[in-house]
Amino acid sequence: MNTDSPKWFVYMLRCGDGSLYTGITTDVARRLAEHGGVAGNNKGAKSLRGKRPLSVAQQFSCQNRSMASQLEYRIKQLSKVKKEALVAGQMTVEELAGVG
Repeated sequence: MNTDSPKWFVYMLRCGDGSLYTGITTDVARRLAEHGGVAGNNKGAKSLRGKRPLSVAQQFSCQNRSMASQLEYRIKQLSKVKKEALVAGQMTVEELAGVG
């Protein structure tokens, strides 16, 4: 295994309006700052504009980008209720394999 490769994360942000946003990154803190609209920075998701403040609700470590992308997709397919259960720890990412 290459120890120089970055670790990937799936992160879930809680928006000021109560909604959840899911994405992937190698650096959750940096990505939160980008989404948060740091002066002169236009790297955040357009869908998050006007939904501040943003906070990290949950994050999951993945072995590589492919696994992170697959988990992100599975999370985005969940209902709001199931996403909230995931954030609350009432559901695990391992259980997502069986969720359609």
